[in-house]
Amino acid sequence: MSTLRLGDIAPNFTAKTSEGDINFHEWLGEGWGILFSHPADYTPVCTTELGTVAKYTEEFTKRNVKVAALSVDGVDSHLGWIKDINETQNTTVNFPIIADEDRKVSDLYDMIHPNADTTLTVRSVFVIGPDKKIKLTITYPASTGRNFDELLRVIDSLQLTAYHKVATPANWKHGDDVVIVPAVKNEDIAELFPKGHKEVKPYLRVTPQPNV
Repeated sequence: MSTLRLGDIAPNFTAKTSEGDINFHEWLGEGWGILFSHPADYTPVCTTELGTVAKYTEEFTKRNVKVAALSVDGVDSHLGWIKDINETQNTTVNFPIIADEDRKVSDLYDMIHPNADTTLTVRSVFVIGPDKKIKLTITYPASTGRNFDELLRVIDSLQLTAYHKVATPANWKHGDDVVIVPAVKNEDIAELFPKGHKEVKPYLRVTPQPNV
């Protein structure tokens, strides 16, 4: 199948999970979502990742983001693995892990890359907006754990830029200055950005983050 691209509707599916059966779009509701895959249960890097996500629950909740994990193992395997994650990472996994034994979801989201591994999923990340469209994709190799601080940073940027006519510069983080998008005319800046702005170049206009 073709690779999903930014702006595509995230494919819907029904699946068994560690927290019961879900319809993905219904489960997402009106908020934001993250779907991320893992090569397999009972693997070391994945154990640290899921523990980290559990510890970041409050941060995701603050941003109205639901998180779902996936691997090609079954529900019973997930439930046993969750006990290990809770024990070794000193946390409580409180989000669904999707069972994808038939690789239906992995195929929908192109999570299996045969040149890396013919059976296991790579570390895919999909950030999905309230409109069910894909806002961000990141693919990591199986050997590299993800940086969830970076995912939070990206979500902050996505949510800010979805509702304000700004973009975020390199290494931006919540609270930093942002740039005004080129489509905004100079005569409209004062009304849209009452905190003021600085024109570095005609195409590079900087303003304080508008929603803080």
